[in-house]
Amino acid sequence: MDLPRVLRPFIRDDGSIVSIPAKASKRRLLLEYLAAAFEPGVRMTEVEVNAVLRAFYEHDPVSLRRYLIDAALLSREDGVYWRSGGYVDV
Repeated sequence: MDLPRVLRPFIRDDGSIVSIPAKASKRRLLLEYLAAAFEPGVRMTEVEVNAVLRAFYEHDPVSLRRYLIDAALLSREDGVYWRSGGYVDV
């Protein structure tokens, strides 16, 4: 896995998250990493989003979901979520 050096202490070799960084700039990089797990524009329920996030960090997928929304990487309306930001490989 080709991760930025700053993220390596927070992500295991299998891609799962060890812990959520306290520093905002590092947390933003981690959120960008997570956002890549969602296909842009695909609508998902809260349960589906939590399942994706739980695969990365089973301890607190709800906080990750909130962080992603606050960072404008996921959007939510009427209980439906979709990826609305982050980098996209082309």
